Amino acid sequence: MHAVDGTEERAACETKTPNTTSCCQPTLVCLFNHLMADYQKSVRPVRDWKQPTDVSIDIMIYSILNVDEKNQVLTTYIWYRQIWKDEFLIWDPEDFDNVTQVSVPTDKIWVPDILINEFVDVGKSPDIPYVYVKNTGHVKNYKPIQVVTACSLDIYSFPFDMQNCTLTFTSWLHKIQDINIRLVRTPEEVQNVSGLFMDTGEWELLSVIPKNSTFEENNDTFAEMKFFIIIKRRPLFYVVNLLLPSMFLMFMDVMGFYLPPDSGERVSFKITLLLGYSVFLIIVSDTLPVTANGTPLIGVYFAVCMALLVLSLTETILIVRLVHKQDLQPPVPKWVKRLVLDKLTAILCISDKKRFAPVRTPSSDGPRHKENSNSTAKLAHYTCEPPKDYEKSLGVAFPQQDGALLVDSILHEVTSIRQFLEKRDEYRDIAKEWLQVGYVVDLLLFRVYLVALSAYTITLCTMWSLYSNGGATVETLSFKATKME
Repeated sequence: MHAVDGTEERAACETKTPNTTSCCQPTLVCLFNHLMADYQKSVRPVRDWKQPTDVSIDIMIYSILNVDEKNQVLTTYIWYRQIWKDEFLIWDPEDFDNVTQVSVPTDKIWVPDILINEFVDVGKSPDIPYVYVKNTGHVKNYKPIQVVTACSLDIYSFPFDMQNCTLTFTSWLHKIQDINIRLVRTPEEVQNVSGLFMDTGEWELLSVIPKNSTFEENNDTFAEMKFFIIIKRRPLFYVVNLLLPSMFLMFMDVMGFYLPPDSGERVSFKITLLLGYSVFLIIVSDTLPVTANGTPLIGVYFAVCMALLVLSLTETILIVRLVHKQDLQPPVPKWVKRLVLDKLTAILCISDKKRFAPVRTPSSDGPRHKENSNSTAKLAHYTCEPPKDYEKSLGVAFPQQDGALLVDSILHEVTSIRQFLEKRDEYRDIAKEWLQVGYVVDLLLFRVYLVALSAYTITLCTMWSLYSNGGATVETLSFKATKME
């Protein structure tokens, strides 16, 4: 734009040379009046109605403001550029002091009705009331837009997910014979998103892939321009606050198997872990995305971990019940001994099953039986002795009948004590056998639990690693977009 001195302008008005206008107002005012004279903004600005108006558009993603998984809505802030030629806004710069472009109000000229098909809400975009018009008739409409669009979000691989949202620009009314849509830049320049995007939020912009196409509706053909916006979530926050605490709790559950199964501490420990995991799920429930289409993989992971904790507690309760000492506990069946103490110990590579529980050695039983036998023999010997000899041996004089009754009573009491001790030893042996069975079964269930937990963890890590590597997806979308052009 060029400013014109007031004296020169008045002189030009007075001389009225052929290279100047007859307007005595400032140059820009004269140019605007000249352009708006007999201008009809309600008519497509072409002199030949058979000639389509080529509208070139371009977008640059500045920021990802919000990704609403529940409502399937993407909110972005873009810089939008729109260029078209208005054949009614052409002038000779020499007639207006070599002015080659001027800004005019948007509501004064014709503007193409290009909208985004995925619009679901009007964003808080600043109002830009002017457009630039060049002397060749090319109109530049540059403005920032907060775009709130619908997007089909796939959160199955959350928090390692990558989303592909589409912005489709098309004329709402005009057919391709009236308005044709093109790109301002080349597709390679559009895909280069480095430099402008504000890369400090939760989402990372991987690529923007443009695709020019047409579609038919009611036997009419319309032009459209699609921009595939490929974004990837940064998972560090969710790994630290969701996955690691869950892994720590599951690790402690595995360590709980090393507590003795015959103690009640393991049950209370497992119950504490289960309650702690329940509180953890309540806390993180607001962090997990919620959709009606499906459950994310991390939700399945938490549910399976809770199920594993319940199974671990159930297994602990069964083992504690199995090894619990009871006086009336029946002996271990022979088939259980063969199956558990013989076959399972061989399968689990247990060389000595008696190392699981202390076993009474025969050397400790020998003196006890010998002592009991000697005591019984002595009592029997005393009962066979004459009363006088017995009284002399005890140093006490008893009546003859009372002495015999006393010896019989003592013999009866000693026999009862011996039977009680033998019965107690029998119950102890039965309890030790059940304890051995419980240890073997506990070891078997622990190894099965450990294998299941390891397989589940490896499967999840493999799936998440595949989802987190999004390079193949970007290349695939680029190939599809290029092929469909």
